[in-house]
Amino acid sequence: MSTSDNSPEARLKQMAADIGFADCRICRADEPWAAGARLETFVAQGRHGGMDWMETTLERRKAPTAMWPEAKSAIMLAMNYGPPASPLPLLEMREHGNISVYARGADYHELIKKKLKQLARVFAEETGEAVKVFVDTAPLMEKPLAEKAGLGWQGKHTNLVSREHGSWLFLGAILTAAALEPDAPEADHCGSCTACLDICPTDAFPAPYQLDARRCISYLTIEHAGPIPAEFREPMGNRIYGCDDCLAVCPWNKFAHTSAEQKLWARAELKLPELEELAALDDAAFREVFSGSPVKRTGRNRMLRNVLIAIGNSGQPDLVDGSVVPHLDDDEPIVRGAAVWALSRLDMARFESERAQREASETDPGVKAEWALTPL
Repeated sequence: MSTSDNSPEARLKQMAADIGFADCRICRADEPWAAGARLETFVAQGRHGGMDWMETTLERRKAPTAMWPEAKSAIMLAMNYGPPASPLPLLEMREHGNISVYARGADYHELIKKKLKQLARVFAEETGEAVKVFVDTAPLMEKPLAEKAGLGWQGKHTNLVSREHGSWLFLGAILTAAALEPDAPEADHCGSCTACLDICPTDAFPAPYQLDARRCISYLTIEHAGPIPAEFREPMGNRIYGCDDCLAVCPWNKFAHTSAEQKLWARAELKLPELEELAALDDAAFREVFSGSPVKRTGRNRMLRNVLIAIGNSGQPDLVDGSVVPHLDDDEPIVRGAAVWALSRLDMARFESERAQREASETDPGVKAEWALTPL
């Protein structure tokens, strides 16, 4: 569609580009699709883990018209957040915590929402059609809609892949009552490649195009509220918030380019924070350091749990006195339990000494179990 085309679709796409979106495509929102049945199976198998909201909002998630019966079209927007280099080498820097690329700056929900509202407002004013704006905090399945609209395809890692931007895309959606001309859906271009499946440190993909969130480091470090299951602690390495492995290894990233937006919102101090500094954060300091970042939503306790697991994997026994032992007295059981595990990994003699003093007086069953476990 040329820029001289004055159709609503052409105007919409030009406005999206002017606002800063990497791509804009359209699909019907009121047609039958298979994504709802796949989601129902995912939840029925329990693969959503502790994300109970996926179960309670299942019926609303199964189709766009379940969210808004008047919806006829979905305007799908993509924003590139491609990093300047692969994040995978940072996993070898074990004295630092690794934060997923998307969370190293301002909260992307807010970044996209402002642009979505701006675009939706102009579209509604020009066409007189009703609109509703969605980012991934709402119960709408953006990835299947994005594939249907032609932004990309859901790869074997279940995330969207684009031939122009690789696996580094934020997604947003505008539903409208307007019956817009849809774009062609994107075909699957994964071929025989299994790089994203092979690199997963916790085998979170039961099969291509299927994810078991209960085994995913992104889920475990962000959504999971309890202790990290023992089998996933060592594979976590230094990942303290999210995991980019399956995204970063995608061969289609060779066509991606560094996001101009990322240069504006990414913060250098969140690229590779030191574990020692993170372990010293109290609640107020945590909120200050991660102000405006999506990391803030995890809260201090989950973050410290993750940091202590990373310290246990760091091979740095010099962190025991200042960063581990103080958290054996933390008020929160998930923090104390993670500190016990970290201590067992870094200093066995100190572990036995502290266990002799603390195990009998520990009141939380989970932490008592950590002391009772035979260290790896």
